[in-house]
Order: sequence, then C-alpha cells, then structure tokens
Amino acid sequence: MTNKYMYFIANWKMFGVLNSLNTLNRVVKFFKNFKKRKSLKIIYCPPSTLIEPMSKKLRGSNIEVGAQNCHQQDVYGAFTGSVNSSMLKSVGAKYIIIGHSENRQAGETDKLINLKIKSALKSGLKVIFCIGETLKAKRKKITKSVLNKQIKVGLKNIKNNKKIIIAYEPVWSIGTGIIPKSDDLFKTISFIKKEKKNYKVLYGGSVNPKNINQLKSINNIDGYLIGGASQDPKKFIDIIKKTYN
Repeated sequence: MTNKYMYFIANWKMFGVLNSLNTLNRVVKFFKNFKKRKSLKIIYCPPSTLIEPMSKKLRGSNIEVGAQNCHQQDVYGAFTGSVNSSMLKSVGAKYIIIGHSENRQAGETDKLINLKIKSALKSGLKVIFCIGETLKAKRKKITKSVLNKQIKVGLKNIKNNKKIIIAYEPVWSIGTGIIPKSDDLFKTISFIKKEKKNYKVLYGGSVNPKNINQLKSINNIDGYLIGGASQDPKKFIDIIKKTYN
C-alpha cells in the first residue's frame, strides 16, 4: 500500500437500530489507539434514522458520518418519504453516497444523479460518487464506455473535485464475494483517474478481511467503500489493520 491517505467508508445500507450504535465503541477505541490514524479517514454512512444519534456518539472521535442518498431537490416540497441534502446535513451528515448501483438498478439515471450531486454540494455535503458496470457490460467489454458516460453525465457542469470522491464498484461484484482481477482493477482505476484528474478513487464491492490483502497490493486505490463487512466491527477493524500491515 503506497497511498499516504486512505478512506474507509462504511455503508451500512438498510441495517441498524439505536442499539446497533454500541458496536461503534470497539471501532472508536481501536481508532484512538491506532498508530497510523493520521493517514486514514473513517466515515460511517448509516440509514437516515441513525445519522443524528451516530453523529452524537462519534463526536470528538475524528470519525465522520455520511448519508446514503437524497432527493434531488434542495428545498422543501411535496415528496412524501423523501429527504433532501440540507435536511441530512442539519442532523450531522458531512458526506453522502450518490449513484450507488443498488439505487441505479432501482431506476436512478445519470441525469438524476447529476441533480443530486449538485444539490448535495450546494448544501455543503461532500459526495461519494459511485460508478460501475454490470456483468453484461463487462462481458461485452464496454466497461470503459459505461464508466465514461456515468462520469460525464453524472458530473456535468460540476468542477468541485475537492468535495467529490469517486467510488468504483462493479455491479457484478457487490454482495457476490467476487472481486476484479488485480490487473483489471488497476487498469480500471487508472482509466478513471485519467478521465477525472486529481480525484480520489475508491474501490467498493465485496471488500472483506479475506480479500483486502489482494486489494491493498493495487497501489492506485485511495480507499474502500465497504458494505456488509462494515456492519461487523471486528471485520471492519481487520480490513483497516490488514491494509496497513
């Protein structure tokens, strides 16, 4: 691992109740005593129901909190069940995941994602912008063209690269336990960095303690977007420890 600064973003997805916050005690204690803590950033993205209590629990720990999605409109409106970026910021979110493949599969388009990113930036949130190809696209060998379109449309008329992190998460890898071959992943990350210079690029998709040794050998990755494994404090800590071993 050659990167000086690494992100470890915990995407809790639809998981957690108030009692689940007790699992953070172990991570807070670990981070406080971790010798290389100044070279990494930990961000938890829980469901909206836990953002405020999690923010309060993590106060003073240097662990930050983010949201998982938002409505594209940054003012109040008649959108029952929706939450906008300013509302999320008001309860403690500093980051937000936008464009996650699970939401893309549910109907989010690149144009809608572009509107959400603009709204989030306007509200003062930092954006974790997700891109990735399906298995069908991978088999057709059109990964680069898919990613290029997602980047160009998703970030159209947006220049604030200091407040945007790109997370490459191949759809076919999420939840499957399968990760890209090291050489393929290195090339894909390099392609993204060539398209969007000076952007941090993370990898997401079945990151766990068993495959982190393979992933950390790919020296152009700036961190990880971690799903299921981040819900377990032991697994999450193991991923961080092994990254720095």
